[in-house]
Amino acid sequence: MQPVSLPLPKVLRPDGTPVRVLVVDDEPDLVEVLGAVLRYEGWDVRAAADGLSALTMARDFRPDAVLLDVMLPDIGGLEVLRRLRSDAPQVCVLFLTARDAVEDRIAGITAGGDDYVTKPFSLEEVLARLRGLLRRAGMAQAAVGTPLTVGDLVMDEDAREVTRGGEFVELTPTEFELLRFLMRNPRRVLSKAQILDRVWSYDFGGQAHVVELYISYLRKKIDVGRPPLIHTVRGVGYVLRPSEKP
Repeated sequence: MQPVSLPLPKVLRPDGTPVRVLVVDDEPDLVEVLGAVLRYEGWDVRAAADGLSALTMARDFRPDAVLLDVMLPDIGGLEVLRRLRSDAPQVCVLFLTARDAVEDRIAGITAGGDDYVTKPFSLEEVLARLRGLLRRAGMAQAAVGTPLTVGDLVMDEDAREVTRGGEFVELTPTEFELLRFLMRNPRRVLSKAQILDRVWSYDFGGQAHVVELYISYLRKKIDVGRPPLIHTVRGVGYVLRPSEKP
């Protein structure tokens, strides 16, 4: 099992609202994982599977940053970038590319892209590069921590403390990271693969029992003797939400 690293401080837009990120890629699984990780950071995320949809969405959403696949099914990523920049010159663009030839990288940067990552890439690398781009562009700043709250469950991320109904809950570092991921995505069903990738940084497959084990640990600490917050969606994954009142 890999150790869980301490998280970097959250970032917000200068006006205190969540950073807006548009993910443009035609691989649904990749978009789903990227979306979950970015939402875990507290960012507002939208997704598009092709270039024309991305341009339409960008006009309404006004993203601060765009994760942009170079190879799209309709128009290429370089053309999407050109049109994006004509409407929003300051938007940060991080290219996602399966091409690793030097010419392709140069083409992306020359066209106005701010940075690129080559598939397959580390999710942590994508986050680090996005954070760097946003800060250099003056479009994001460190956030003052505010507790995460779901029902009567409260997490102070800075102090790394958790309470349920006002009672302190002692968690191991891994339990804390798992609960944090659930609380950053309330009412959203998270698959075991998503949880593994974010909490343990494992490749998908073969380790689902680890998630089941730690979910059971969390339930014993926060749900026993109380209305359950952690729910199993059979065949899909887990979701954190207050129990419906009878």
